[in-house]
Amino acid sequence: MNPLEVIGHKRDGREHPPDEIRFLITGYLRSEIPDYQMAAWLMAVCIRGMTAAETLALTQAMVASGEVLDLSAIPGIKVDKHSTGGVGDKVTLVAAPLAAACGVKVPKLSGRALAHTGGTLDKLESVPGLTVDLEPERFIRQVRDVGIAVAAQSPLMVPADKLLYALRDVTATVPSVPLIASSVMSKKIAAGADAIVLDVKFGRGAFMPDVASAEELAAEMVELGEGAGRRTVALVTAMDNPLGRTVGNALEVQEALDALAGKGDAELLEVCLRVTREMCRLAGVATDPEKVLRSGAGRETFERMLAAQGGRLERGLPVAPVQVAVKAEAGGHVESVDALEIGLAALELGAGRIRKEDRVDPAAGLVIEAPVGAQVRAGDPLAVVHARSHEVADRVTGRIRNAWRLSDREVRRPPHILARVDKNGVSAGG
Repeated sequence: MNPLEVIGHKRDGREHPPDEIRFLITGYLRSEIPDYQMAAWLMAVCIRGMTAAETLALTQAMVASGEVLDLSAIPGIKVDKHSTGGVGDKVTLVAAPLAAACGVKVPKLSGRALAHTGGTLDKLESVPGLTVDLEPERFIRQVRDVGIAVAAQSPLMVPADKLLYALRDVTATVPSVPLIASSVMSKKIAAGADAIVLDVKFGRGAFMPDVASAEELAAEMVELGEGAGRRTVALVTAMDNPLGRTVGNALEVQEALDALAGKGDAELLEVCLRVTREMCRLAGVATDPEKVLRSGAGRETFERMLAAQGGRLERGLPVAPVQVAVKAEAGGHVESVDALEIGLAALELGAGRIRKEDRVDPAAGLVIEAPVGAQVRAGDPLAVVHARSHEVADRVTGRIRNAWRLSDREVRRPPHILARVDKNGVSAGG
């Protein structure tokens, strides 16, 4: 077997047997196959696609490229949760501890900010003293004792994905459903949970442009999870408007704490409760998440998790020294808030990274004062910018103001959960 032969098979639209895919992945990981040949294969995949069997074989080969976390020391069914990324998406910070408070064991490996979308690890690290770098023994012990741990993935897990993603990023081969699905699910499978709930987002603030492409990706990931022996369910959710009322690391942690106390944006709570119910269902837990939320047990579990990871909430979350209101220039009803523009504004404020080496400003971000459906008058605040200086705040006020679209007519907030996908197919409307 040689790389040219295997690349030619995909170029010509033939289906790879599993041994060809293993040959490519192991050869690339050992530097026996150069970047230019792997890039040619990735482009062939983008153009020709992959069958379900090929995508599963690719996922399994990437899982086998590194360590797999052994969670057998944790009793019960372990449930992981993953989001494909969005603006103001703090669902993990609410749904995961709420599920743990219901009795679900939640071992969660998360990532950092990617482009204009926020990262769970960056949000958690805004809590003074908190660490996301947990050794496997500490991670497992915390899940047993607290019910939940959220940590960074070990660099020894799925190293093939890291190499492949870096190559895809510079060869215009990122937007391929089989490549995206295998990248996400290889990491989820290597993380060791028995079951997985996926939140697949689409729209202006997400990486999938529309509901149809999000459903396609969700179905592919569910099939991969089930094929690897993990019970998997996906929800397809809208990300045209930011989720919740805050964008930015410390601001989103505070909003999550408020939501777990039952105070918060109705749409955010709806999504978090739905995700939690799916996690409970997969774990075989019959507890009602809404009752647990009202009891305050979800917030208590979140605070215990933060403390177990060194977090010192009593020291207070970081607060930006400058807070500037962005005001409406005209009156009307808020028809939409462009999630992409808001995400890019938060990025410019320092809530994410423009370059890999950039440091995140934990206090930076914005608070939405006029969500979709609200009525505003000229001079009313649309949002409050949280920045390290007036100069930085001034740079984004125009972009933020232009993100709001107003209508003369009353506006209803659109549905947020559009579909549910499991091994039996897609259910419209969730």
